[in-house]
Amino acid sequence: MGSLRGISIAIFVVQALLNSVALVSAQGSATPSRWQTLSGEAPVVIARGGFSGIFSDSSFGAYSLALVTGPSDVILWCDVQLTKDGAGICFPDLKLDNNSNIATIFSDKPATYLVNGASTKGFFSIDYTLKDLGSVYLSQGIYSRTNKFDGNNYQIMTVQDTYTQLKPLGFWLNIQHDAFYAAHNLSMRSFVLSVTRNAKVTVDYISSPEVAFLRNIAPIFRRSSTKVVFRFLGPKDVEPSTNQTYDSLLTNLKFIKTFASGIIVPKSYIWPVDGALYLQPSTSIVLDAHKEGLEVFASDFYNDVPFSFNYSYDPVAEYLQFVDNGKFSVDGVLTDFPITPAAAIDCFAHIGKNASKQADLLVISNNGASGDYPGCTDMAYTKAIQDGVDVLDCPVQMTKDGIPICLGSINLIQSTNIVRTGFSNLTETVPEIMQSSGIFTYNLSWSDIKSLKPVISSPQSQYKLFRNPKFQNAGKYLKLSEFLSMANTTSSLNGVLISIENAAYLAKQGFGVTDAVLKALNEAGYDKQTTQKVMIQSSSSSVLMKFKGKTNYQLVYKIDEDIGGAQSSTIDDIKRFASAVVISKDSVFSENSAFLAGATDVVSRLQAANLSVLVQTFSNEFTSQAWDFFSDATVEINSFYAGAGINGVITDFPKTSDRYRRNRCLKRGNKTPVYMSPVQPGSLLQLVTTEYLPPAEAPKPYLTESDVVEPPLPPVAKVTPISTPSGTVAAAPAPNGQPKVAASIIVPLMAVLLAIYYCFEI
Repeated sequence: MGSLRGISIAIFVVQALLNSVALVSAQGSATPSRWQTLSGEAPVVIARGGFSGIFSDSSFGAYSLALVTGPSDVILWCDVQLTKDGAGICFPDLKLDNNSNIATIFSDKPATYLVNGASTKGFFSIDYTLKDLGSVYLSQGIYSRTNKFDGNNYQIMTVQDTYTQLKPLGFWLNIQHDAFYAAHNLSMRSFVLSVTRNAKVTVDYISSPEVAFLRNIAPIFRRSSTKVVFRFLGPKDVEPSTNQTYDSLLTNLKFIKTFASGIIVPKSYIWPVDGALYLQPSTSIVLDAHKEGLEVFASDFYNDVPFSFNYSYDPVAEYLQFVDNGKFSVDGVLTDFPITPAAAIDCFAHIGKNASKQADLLVISNNGASGDYPGCTDMAYTKAIQDGVDVLDCPVQMTKDGIPICLGSINLIQSTNIVRTGFSNLTETVPEIMQSSGIFTYNLSWSDIKSLKPVISSPQSQYKLFRNPKFQNAGKYLKLSEFLSMANTTSSLNGVLISIENAAYLAKQGFGVTDAVLKALNEAGYDKQTTQKVMIQSSSSSVLMKFKGKTNYQLVYKIDEDIGGAQSSTIDDIKRFASAVVISKDSVFSENSAFLAGATDVVSRLQAANLSVLVQTFSNEFTSQAWDFFSDATVEINSFYAGAGINGVITDFPKTSDRYRRNRCLKRGNKTPVYMSPVQPGSLLQLVTTEYLPPAEAPKPYLTESDVVEPPLPPVAKVTPISTPSGTVAAAPAPNGQPKVAASIIVPLMAVLLAIYYCFEI
């Protein structure tokens, strides 16, 4: 595909690009005999309106991106609507309001019609000729998705133009409202026949939720390669020509087989969820349909719409549930994000949990599997181990009685129900720890903390994305000694990571956290064993200097701010006390309004100094990712590993990262499919037109020596306990800062298509 870079004549771009995609993408899937589809072949990927999860549905940009990022045989889905003069257009809805700017062009012409018996007001295609619609531009119709590409002024495309301009290997026409158009003297049947008889257009599938329409056209296609598919709507919706509900029609698949070769059903028909969004047992619909010789296509796949909590916000996991569950496989999926099922089917299906690792990527937990259970509980740690984590982490906090424990924050408000207990009066403000007030671990005994309920972290709750509510208070917290005992007896672990923060302040309060950690490690035998490595992490260089020379533990320096680079002298300082560095995702790829704006040289410069680079924090929720990663955690991980070359990830969801490094597409070299190629930072932002561009952001600061070098830790103060009434504590001594100090010792269509192509490293 690299030859495309030398092509200068625009007329060759489309065909050259699509041919190249076919060469790269068509690497074959898992052994065909493994597939439990009707044909025994891999399921097909159907792009609903193209890549409509990013660009406006049915636009040239959306269809082009689907062809670039999907499998070579991706099927383009076109929802067919008819204009006043009988032209067929690809548009996602009967009404034109929500996915175009028609209301601003023809503001005085909304109409009201009966649609399936309901009075519906809006802008309908039947009131406009194709010429009228020439001045209408497509827009993003789902408001939770970015509208930044609306300035590209994508025009509404006819069915014929969609096919002839893009030449997909698979083309699907969905006829949703034949009865409506017939009531207005427009024949969808005549249009479909005219298209299929056009030698320049090949239609592979025709679907409709209307029985009468399909029965009418089925005899015409009985001897052709075009497949007729019956589309099921909601279970209690009524099919207009039979006056039966769709769940009633589902019980008569023999009848469906008389006019269709397949069915397309909402995914909930196959894997239903309960009211709390947890999976229920699968239905028998796929097996029943296969017995009747009907293919089954599943719809309603969106990476950016909350699905079952069983999938942990991981869209790849959801697709695998439908294509690789050991009992059945659907024959295809209808999706707004074709890149994800393409990778799920080709790269992840049938690899097995114990497949060999294809990537040298270290997976470190963030408070255990804190995306599934309350962080730092026994359940979060057990889940992380089950999910294939390499290094289990324990952020150490100190209790009032001097016991080191594992807890994600020194502030108990962030991870427990303490504000609803009798300890809520212990709130205080400690500027050296945090600007806001909190209730801190060192003010409660271990027995007090054990009495609290853990609370799961939901960092994307502002977007109404909550984690595993059924288990939001599950598990129990562990002492550091209990954590080390669990880890020491787990053969699958490569090691443990002990994180230490606020050591200087705690020392002044009489808590020697570094000494407590060393003691616990020694008592657990880590000072003598070599089976598991020990990583000591801190954002304080003075903490790491305390460990240096005393142990063989790996010291990890955490840079707790986003940086755009680092001075050479600063990197040299870090090398004095650490062999690895933790940086943020934004320190690798800079962002602007959730778009990748570019890449820094932080990773390469740190690695050039023989420092391993670990990046935090990877989460599955799509709102934690830049638009460039297509609401898919796997695309993000791949771009950081294969694109930026990082050494390890720190993640709330170890399962996603562990599965990524086992996928079969990682070692294909120059035959790596596009959907397993890293994205190019900044390339998606280039497709945003000037009027939609976000304002430029100030560059991230450079890391300097004064950010890194600190004086030694103060000695642990001898504090005399103050007797207080039960349930209260004495006020903490006034904080005395430990400031860090400096020390020398230490776009036209062709342009759009090319830009889409360059979104990936190929």
